[in-house]
Amino acid sequence: MLTDHKLPLGEYIASFVDWLTQHGGSIFDWIAVTLEAIIHGFTDALTWFNPLVLIVLFAALAYYFQRKISLTIFVAVSFLLILNLGYWQETMETLAQVTFATLVCVILGVPLGIVAAHRPWFYTGIRPLLDLMQTVPTFVYLIPTLTLFGLGVVPGLISTVVFAIAAPIRLTYLGICDVPSELMDAGKAFGCSRRQLLARIELPHAMPSIAAGITQCIMLSLSMVVIAALVGADGLGKPVVNALNTADIALGFEAGLAIVLLAIMLDRICKQRDAKIGGDA
Repeated sequence: MLTDHKLPLGEYIASFVDWLTQHGGSIFDWIAVTLEAIIHGFTDALTWFNPLVLIVLFAALAYYFQRKISLTIFVAVSFLLILNLGYWQETMETLAQVTFATLVCVILGVPLGIVAAHRPWFYTGIRPLLDLMQTVPTFVYLIPTLTLFGLGVVPGLISTVVFAIAAPIRLTYLGICDVPSELMDAGKAFGCSRRQLLARIELPHAMPSIAAGITQCIMLSLSMVVIAALVGADGLGKPVVNALNTADIALGFEAGLAIVLLAIMLDRICKQRDAKIGGDA
């Protein structure tokens, strides 16, 4: 029978992770300490401000991107509600994690998407990996990262990056591939180099798609908040997990409401940014 001889795929992966732990433990410890220091630096920078001052700054940013009084009022009221409920520190911790994860995904994902658009064989090679990263349950990511980096914000952060980075790669790839050939031919006719074609034609035309990938990356990162709290990450996921363990309906509702408000604010601001970029292009 076929089932009598099971392929030891799981054992191979476990052996590989054990090998990494034994031979690269000091490297992973250094990575964990460095990333944790960066995240704490982000959080300290946000919490250094008086909450009311920071709320005014957030509202001003919302108005700058959206140009709508309604959204500006919504942002201010939402943060005031979060402050009143006592989740300001947790919200800033979550915002720092989402910001850092998004920056890492953009710095790595956009160049990889550009390379994939210019090298079809490269995209053919990474496409199964991207499918795997987007379909494997997020809890599975936590097992090896927890083994390599230990409890804390780092395994949750790395799992978030792995989960969210496929969005900017794919949408950057699609945006570059959708550039009309007429525009490329016109650029070549005017003597543009490959770098000039990328900077002056491909990237401006693909910018709406790239911006959509960044927005999706932010939402995917925010969706990992609760899961990251299971491995010791701070933020709004921690009170949600505590509420789940104690069946505390009030605690769970308040923390969940803070997550929802933060997600809505980020989504509304980033969508307006996409539209603005698309109009300029």
